[in-house]
Amino acid sequence: MPVAGAVMGVVMEPAMEAAMVAAVVAVAAVEASRMRVARSAALWAIALSASAPSMGQSAPPACSAPEHRAFDFWLGEWNVHGADGKLAGANSIRREIGGCVLHARYDTGRGYSGESYNIYDESRKVWHQTWVDSGGLLLLLEGGVRDAKMVLEGQTTGLDKKVTRHRITWTPNADGSVRQLWESPGPNGEWTVAFDGKYTRK
Repeated sequence: MPVAGAVMGVVMEPAMEAAMVAAVVAVAAVEASRMRVARSAALWAIALSASAPSMGQSAPPACSAPEHRAFDFWLGEWNVHGADGKLAGANSIRREIGGCVLHARYDTGRGYSGESYNIYDESRKVWHQTWVDSGGLLLLLEGGVRDAKMVLEGQTTGLDKKVTRHRITWTPNADGSVRQLWESPGPNGEWTVAFDGKYTRK
């Protein structure tokens, strides 16, 4: 008889013993690989759970920072009177588009109307207004809060290529009304009043 090894009390030929050892080594390697994969998956799951918000938590809603609420004093349903005390028109300002935009709708009731979209651009830290009206005017204004007032400025270009600057200031009054002062430069470059209106709630 040739020299034989013994596995689990069974006497085997050398070739059979070598094959058996190789099979055991292969099974052990597969098991080790499976354990490494399982360990990597567990570590990946832990990393994901650490970086993701906890259950029950959610990101704050968009446009919820105080800067987005700086123009809220203008919200509402308003009658607008000119400096002479006469009714100039009505303005409805509502928060829309997920609460991020103030949409103003102005109407004189005499054939003239206009609308504006107002939003705080967080990336640039400025308030922006796009105004359009029934006369074909497009006015883009930008600015922010100064001394508790909303001050926006911009410019328009006429058909004659003349550039006109505009500055509009909204001031909340103690009685709940709002003053809207629209100014443009005069002949000498000084600011002159184009419209001075008072908003009172309906």
